[in-house]
Amino acid sequence: MEKIQFIKMHGLGNDFVIIDARIRDFGNLAELSLKLADRRFGVGCDQVIFMEASDKADVKLSMFNADGSVLRMCGNAMRCIADIIFREKNIAEVRIETISRFVSCTQAENGMITVDMGKPVFTPQPQSSPLKGEDCTLVDMGNPHCVFFVNNVEQYPVEEVGSQVEHHKMFPDRTNVEFVEVKDRHTLRMRVWERGTGMTLACGSGACATAVAAIYRGYTESKVTIEMDGGNLQIEWRDSDSHICMTGPVSYVFKGEMEQ
Repeated sequence: MEKIQFIKMHGLGNDFVIIDARIRDFGNLAELSLKLADRRFGVGCDQVIFMEASDKADVKLSMFNADGSVLRMCGNAMRCIADIIFREKNIAEVRIETISRFVSCTQAENGMITVDMGKPVFTPQPQSSPLKGEDCTLVDMGNPHCVFFVNNVEQYPVEEVGSQVEHHKMFPDRTNVEFVEVKDRHTLRMRVWERGTGMTLACGSGACATAVAAIYRGYTESKVTIEMDGGNLQIEWRDSDSHICMTGPVSYVFKGEMEQ
C-alpha cells in the first residue's frame, strides 16, 4: 500500500497535517482527511491541509476540518504554509489561493509571519441572537464567525454554548463561534469553538473576526493583541485599505508517513 508523506505543524496549538498534493492525486480528500485527523487511529489534528498547484498564486490550498467538512479559510494554516513555501522557494513573500480568497504572507521580525487576510465582511445582523439575551457580531473572514463579548471568558461554557450556536438554525452552513473578554483597549482574551472541529487552542481567522468586532464596537484601538488558550496573535485593521493583518508564529512538530 502506498504511503502518504506529511508534515505536522501548528500555529499556537491549532494543529495541522499538511500534505503536498502538487504532484500526486490523493483521490477523495474529505475521506482521507477524516482518516488523517483521527487522534487515535490517524495522525491527529484539528485540520488537514492539501497543497496544490496554482496558476494564480504560489500555492493553492484545499482544507478540511477534522469531521471531513470543507474549511474555507484558516489563518493559522496560512502562516504554516507560507513558511514551507518561504523555505522551498527562498522568497520572502508568498501568495496563497484558497476557496474563498487570496492572501499574502510576508516574513516579520523574530521568525513571525504576517498574513494579509484581506477585508472583513460584516454579515447583516440577525433580528434576534442565537443566544437569548446575548448580542453577537457576525463577521466573514473568508469563513463565517459569530462573536460574543462576555464578562468572564475563563468561566464561560464554551464547549456547550459553542456547539449550540454552531448548529443553530440561523446558520444553515454552521459557523465558528468566538467568546471574548475585553481586558483593555489593546488586549482581548478569546476562546473559540470551530465548526467541524470543536474547541481549539487558537483560531487565526477567529482572532481577526474578534478584532474586527471589538474595533467596530469601539472597545479597542485598531491594533490589538488576541490572547488565546494556545498563545497570542497581533491583529491590525489597517486604515490605508481596510485589510486585516495578522502576525504570529509557526511551529514544526514532525515529518512522517502513513498508509493511505
